[in-house]
Order: sequence, then C-alpha cells, then structure tokens
Amino acid sequence: MSQDTTIPMAPGPGAAPQADPLDERLSQSLAGIKHKILVMSGKGGVGKSTVAAQLALGLASRGKAVGLLDVDLHGPSIPRMLGVPGHARVMEAEQLIDPVVIEDGLKVMSVELLLPNKESSIIWRGPMKIGVIKQLMGDVNWGGLDYLVIDAPPGTGDEPLTVAQEVKDARAVLVTSPQEIALADLRKSLDFCVQVELPILGLVENMAGLTCPHCGGEIDLLGHGGGAATAQRFSLEVLGSLPWDPKMRAAADSGKLISYMAREAGQDTPWGALVESVLAAYGEGN
Repeated sequence: MSQDTTIPMAPGPGAAPQADPLDERLSQSLAGIKHKILVMSGKGGVGKSTVAAQLALGLASRGKAVGLLDVDLHGPSIPRMLGVPGHARVMEAEQLIDPVVIEDGLKVMSVELLLPNKESSIIWRGPMKIGVIKQLMGDVNWGGLDYLVIDAPPGTGDEPLTVAQEVKDARAVLVTSPQEIALADLRKSLDFCVQVELPILGLVENMAGLTCPHCGGEIDLLGHGGGAATAQRFSLEVLGSLPWDPKMRAAADSGKLISYMAREAGQDTPWGALVESVLAAYGEGN
C-alpha cells in the first residue's frame, strides 16, 4: 500500500486544480457498492465490532455479496474474531489490494491484514489515518457488492468522520449497551450523525440481559430497556436487541465466530432477526 506523503504544489493562478487520483479511485470503487453501513458506538466495550461481524456474516449467508471493512486502525479486531488467515495481497503495479475472502464469499479488509507483524502498534496522526482509510475503501478490489459493512472505532473522531464525508450515501447503525454510561456516549454519536448529515439506519441494543444457566431466569447485567427508550426518544428504529452470550464471546476470542454464527444465524434467533431488520430497512426483507 502506497504511503506517499509528498505535499502537491498548489496550482498557479488560473490553473484548474488537479483531481486527486485516490479520490477518483475511491469514487469508482464506491460506485460498485449498493449499500454502505457504518457501524458506530459512543464508547468502547459495547460489542460494536461483534455486531458488525454478525451483520456481515448474516448478510453473506443470505446470498448477498458483502464486504467487511475494519477502519479501527489502532485496535483492529475483526480479523482475529473471524480467524482470518494470512495477509491481504498487495498488487503494487495495479495499485490494488485484494481483500481476504472467507465464508460465503465475505470479503474482509483491515489494516492488520497489511502488517508484517500483527502485534505492531499503529502510531499515526489524523492526516495519515485519513489517507489510509480512503485507500482501504478506494484501493481495495471490492468488486461489485450488495453491502459494505464498515466497523469504525468508538467515538466521533477521524475514522467515522472520514467515512461520513467520503461515502455520501452511507447510513449508520448505532450500537449501545443498556447502561446509562454507554447511552450518554451514544447520544454524542447521535449528535455527530445529525451534524455531518449521516442518516441513521437504526439502533442495536447489545448485551441486553443474560439467561441464567442454572434457573433459566433473565439477569439484567447492564440495566434494562435503555436502548429502546433512547430509540423512542429520538424516533429511531430498534434493529435488534441482542443478549449477553458467553459462548459467542468465547468464539470471538478464539477466532471461531464464523462457525458459531453458522449455527446461530437463523431468523428465529436475535442475531438472525437483526439481519432481517437491516434487509427490511433496505426493502430487501422476506
């Protein structure tokens, strides 16, 4: 991947500004993608990346052409949760990067798949991060996609702002847990979407209770109903309410989320219902 940081000279008086080749490639790449979904959260630890992976896997299992892009440059987790092997292939001459293709043809891309050492830290300032994110969208050989699911880091910094500004027809999926400390930060993400004119597809309440393995009763670990109340207050659709699932957590930690989701992605599960809600929001449901 090119990391040329040369600053171009400003055009002389009366000269037409030169088009940025990367911007042109980005525009061409995005034109071949039907729907773009930016998965966001106000704070870390609410399971946003897991939700993004669940959504991408579920859409792919229903026959959609799907890409999953991890733009969390400092803490990428998508490749590890999915057990993605090896590295992405960089074709220098063509200025293209081949994503890694996994189950059901799902195309996965993350900066971690470009690092020789996956334990290396990324120490970049804003301009460098913006350029790399544009490359991950514009220089990756996505091909024609029905859906591109973009997993952004928590908060309202460079990464979600770059996607919101560069992907004009993206829509946001906001992820929160029921607890007020998460909802307070989620409201900042809501304000971000309003200010940058990023349409919101809906809200996902994650970690919404746990079924006791002993008595079968419901345990509200992080409160109850906070996501639904927030969605009602701001006239948002609740796309899904997902329980705290220790088995899913273990599967993600061990890189086996794909095999777990293959067993759990039916329409009669909370995760299957989430996928169906997103398809319905785009007029593609059953």
